[in-house]
Amino acid sequence: MAKRTQAAALEVRLLREGIIESRHTVQAVVSDDRGRVLSVAGNAETATFVRSSLKPFQALAVTTTGTLERYELSDRDLAIMTSSHKGTIEQVRQVFNILWRADIDPTALQCPIPEGKRSSLEYNCSGKHAGMLAVCQQRHWPLNNYLERKHPVQQLILTKVAEVLRMPAEEFISVHDDCGVPTYLMQLGQMASLYAQLASGSNLDMERIVRAMTHHPVMVAGDGEFDTELMRLSPGELVSKAGAEGVQCIARLGEGMGLAIKVIDGAKRAKYAVAIHLLQQMGWISPTTAQALSEKFMSMGKYKRLEVIGELSML
Repeated sequence: MAKRTQAAALEVRLLREGIIESRHTVQAVVSDDRGRVLSVAGNAETATFVRSSLKPFQALAVTTTGTLERYELSDRDLAIMTSSHKGTIEQVRQVFNILWRADIDPTALQCPIPEGKRSSLEYNCSGKHAGMLAVCQQRHWPLNNYLERKHPVQQLILTKVAEVLRMPAEEFISVHDDCGVPTYLMQLGQMASLYAQLASGSNLDMERIVRAMTHHPVMVAGDGEFDTELMRLSPGELVSKAGAEGVQCIARLGEGMGLAIKVIDGAKRAKYAVAIHLLQQMGWISPTTAQALSEKFMSMGKYKRLEVIGELSML
């Protein structure tokens, strides 16, 4: 990221019967798998926490250690490891399957129990945690402190992310996500580059993660959720993973291009509106797909709708 790249940010407007009621400022970056910024709205060097958009790369700890093979885990298991799921019976059973095959008691999960629920299995990050525990079991690492930054499984994940971004691991700033697992502070251009490499087809481990996500999109989020619906409507073309606080990352398969979005005030509704707007602008989705997504994620009821102002600036 040697060159500072800045352009006009995007604006998302909430219109009530055509009159502006609220505004959200949004930044977005498209990078290639060599780390080059191709287009930008806002500042490609804006730094934020990658949050759950990191999950496909945290899953590299599973795909690169023989853990899948050791416990005969499927692509559905791998997909739930990348997920921010809804805690449906189908999704919870998939998380339990990982733990059962690795001979790990569900009480080893250290993610929270959702309000009104009975088990950590129902927490949206439980698949990620189950994957980490499976790696620990396979490597004979302790299970009781797997959330700690210095734990071998977290150091392994950090090493893998650093390798993908071609950066020294010690340069990363880490904090704990809401579920207790470390996440990292990254520039938007770096997030976009991560996703460009994820979908470039040049790495077998990442290619398997992409295949799991795109073949089993309901495991990645759930019916009616943006990631699931986008991947269903663009089968084999896009991989998508949301993060909290207005982060969204998407990649176009086989082309080595990734898109990273950050809503400055963290609004979920704004990132989906921008994603649809930019995917249509770049020709990554058809007008029919854009219309279907817009009806679900940009129409806010009978009297309200979202609109996006602005475009990506090409470099």
